[in-house]
Amino acid sequence: MFFKKSKREKNIFIHSPLKCEVIPLESVPDPVFSQKMMGEGLAFIPTRGEVFSPINGKVTQVFPTKHAIGMVTEDGLEMLLHLGLETVELKGDGFNININAGDIVSVNDHIGTFDLSYIEEKGKEIISVLVFPNFEEKIAEMIPIKPDEVESGTRIAQLILK
Repeated sequence: MFFKKSKREKNIFIHSPLKCEVIPLESVPDPVFSQKMMGEGLAFIPTRGEVFSPINGKVTQVFPTKHAIGMVTEDGLEMLLHLGLETVELKGDGFNININAGDIVSVNDHIGTFDLSYIEEKGKEIISVLVFPNFEEKIAEMIPIKPDEVESGTRIAQLILK
């Protein structure tokens, strides 16, 4: 008996990596993100510092300062989760990330924490972003699903693959 090769999925659902309010990327007070220089994406105002995987995929990079995590889906969609703004300057203080490059993650896997109070005490923004650097190459359309206050793991966007 022959098995039919499974049909490739034509869309990817993005789940909230945080308990947060989802906001438009354009409203982020950092032009690198708001002007989409790093790619299309979503932004968050976190209400809790627990961080979860937004996708099923592979970790490609955890920055030494723990403030940013790179991932890629099976379809090759790259994403960067950036926790807070200008938080690279904290040199890892306030961040505890429990994954490493090469790890395989599933939606809503707990991947770490960041201390919202500490970040604010240090004069940094807690606003966080999830951007897709190769969006133009891989994605035909992004459809927001839940643009309000959400729990981590909630579907927040559907990406239609090219």
